Amino acid sequence: MKIVQHKASGTNISEVTGEGLLISSADDIMDIIGNLYYSASSDKIIIHENNIVPEFFDLSSRMAGDILQKISNYRIRLAIVGDFSKFTKKSIKDFIYESNKTGRINFVKSVAEAIQKLS
Repeated sequence: MKIVQHKASGTNISEVTGEGLLISSADDIMDIIGNLYYSASSDKIIIHENNIVPEFFDLSSRMAGDILQKISNYRIRLAIVGDFSKFTKKSIKDFIYESNKTGRINFVKSVAEAIQKLS
């Protein structure tokens, strides 16, 4: 796991990257939250879609709900960067739309857009 720090409008934003999967369970997101809280004092996180297991985007797996509940419990703001046009099920499209409306969890196309949403 690699953490890239971004500063925008006086805010620390941590971009978590790495080769392969980084998040395959709610425990994985808790590890990331812990690392970022203590090492970077950051409560704003950017994660790339390709570092999350595909089951996250199958809402029937309940993985997205479990992971995003942890994010909400710790008052973390999250941006997930990726190409979400490939998801065609109405449920995931609606989920992404509703998440983007609240602003706490954002599904965006680029790191620049993620930084703008989180700052």
